[in-house]
Amino acid sequence: MDSGVALLTIFILSIFVGFEVVSKVSTVLHTPLMSGANAIHGIVLVGAILVTGNADTTLPLVLGLIAIVLATINLVGGFAVTDRMLEMFKPKKAPKADSQEASK
Repeated sequence: MDSGVALLTIFILSIFVGFEVVSKVSTVLHTPLMSGANAIHGIVLVGAILVTGNADTTLPLVLGLIAIVLATINLVGGFAVTDRMLEMFKPKKAPKADSQEASK
């Protein structure tokens, strides 16, 4: 039971440290940070698949499937957000119809 309390304490402290670290990141670095987080989420997904594949009983199998679903949602959502953020940095193209009318 003592190790469970220690693990819970580490988990709660890591939440506070993670929040402080991420909240201090400048706006310019958010896209690279998201890309790195997506790589980590990919590793989590592979790990969840490997653990679920080795499940012997129902409980680890169900928990593994839940982990796979959540990791997949997290990974796909992270790539969607990163793609949307990168779209903000692309130059805007003028529509062709408007540029032809302006030249007349």
